[in-house]
Amino acid sequence: MELLNKQTPTNVDIFNMAWPMALRAVMMFSIVIIDLYLVSSLGDEAVASIGIATVITGALMGITFAFANATQIKVAQAFGTENTTALNTAFLCGLIINGVIVFVGVALIVLFGERAVLAMAHSESIAEGAAGYLRIFILVMVAEALSAVLTSFFNGCGRTRLAFYSFLISAPVNVGLSVLLIFGLYGFPELGLLGAAWGSFLGAMLRLLYLAAMYCIWNRFLIRDWQAIKAGLGKATLSHFNFSWPIAATFVSMTLTNQVCMAIYANLPLAQFAAMTLIMPWIRIAGQLSYTWTQATGILVAQMLGKSFNSTLLDEFLSRAWRGAFKAALVVAIIYALIIYSTEWIYADLSKDTRAALFSFLPIMLILPFPRVSNAICGNVLRAAGDSKSSMNIHLIANWLFIVPFTAFSILVLDVSVTWVFALFLAEELVKFPLFHRRIWKKEWQQIQV
Repeated sequence: MELLNKQTPTNVDIFNMAWPMALRAVMMFSIVIIDLYLVSSLGDEAVASIGIATVITGALMGITFAFANATQIKVAQAFGTENTTALNTAFLCGLIINGVIVFVGVALIVLFGERAVLAMAHSESIAEGAAGYLRIFILVMVAEALSAVLTSFFNGCGRTRLAFYSFLISAPVNVGLSVLLIFGLYGFPELGLLGAAWGSFLGAMLRLLYLAAMYCIWNRFLIRDWQAIKAGLGKATLSHFNFSWPIAATFVSMTLTNQVCMAIYANLPLAQFAAMTLIMPWIRIAGQLSYTWTQATGILVAQMLGKSFNSTLLDEFLSRAWRGAFKAALVVAIIYALIIYSTEWIYADLSKDTRAALFSFLPIMLILPFPRVSNAICGNVLRAAGDSKSSMNIHLIANWLFIVPFTAFSILVLDVSVTWVFALFLAEELVKFPLFHRRIWKKEWQQIQV
């Protein structure tokens, strides 16, 4: 294996790890958008059916991705130690945990999924479409849960391009087969809504097979180390879970916070609510460009801790990474400005009030990336050092003691404009800022023994 040498990584190393992760994240968003666009030609009921199925499957997939993110850190720590037994143990522990989670989740969906669909659907035909889509999408969830662990393995080893390549291979298959099966082109059966689900499954399976093949080719140590791995696998899996669950809890908290806040936003005037609904996906997509920089920083910190780098070298690396992160944040701020000024032709039919609300967000969006990326570096570094509970606690404080109650109070009691409501995103980052940075500056995280 190609392991890090005893020098601190450069910003070029961070960039080389970050850009494949950023493009992969953008491609994931794009595939969802393309699928919805294709299905939209079948009518509003087809779109509603996918929306209902996504509500049921989204939480489970998010939890498996969160646990896979924790596996990424454990793999990176083991990779730094140059111990192949520890490396493969971390991978297998992540695979076991994700396998159990997806098994339990699928069992719950099989038992209660149709009832949930009936409760949410506005008509019998929507419920029927959602139930059929859900039955096939269960297979997608299984494939994606396993692929997420393989992706985390390669990311933790610094080989982020392999996961990106898997999307380059699978995305055209996903979209192409979806088109053929939705509309029944060139002799393929016309499956309508179910065609989109089958296209997603075949794309997910292709990605899984590619990543599994790369694992077998690149990592030839599993069989050699199997006896040592097997002896401590049970204890290692429990330790892995104890490290991982705060990261998953952070994800669940953030997801619930977003859902609660969206429900509160619905009380805004229509034009203002439309502006919030339109801007949120763009913030997430563009924000990936800086967030993946912080993820790559966390991976490299975990590798450095595994190699027992001293405090001076860790500080040197983080100082350089932080400067690079602010440059990435500047790029994101520029993209935000371009998005706002492009809404006139992206959404040509928007009302003047909605367009005015979007433009009122711009000053906040130009500042927001900077504290957000700095906080994200802190969170990823703490998780890299095994201090995932501190990161979780800070997010819980910001989510449930600040953003949710202040959003509710601002809209339901004070009846403020949407600009002030949007400003709460910046205020949330400023609340987290001293909590995260104080934890980093104490430097207790540098004392981890991997």
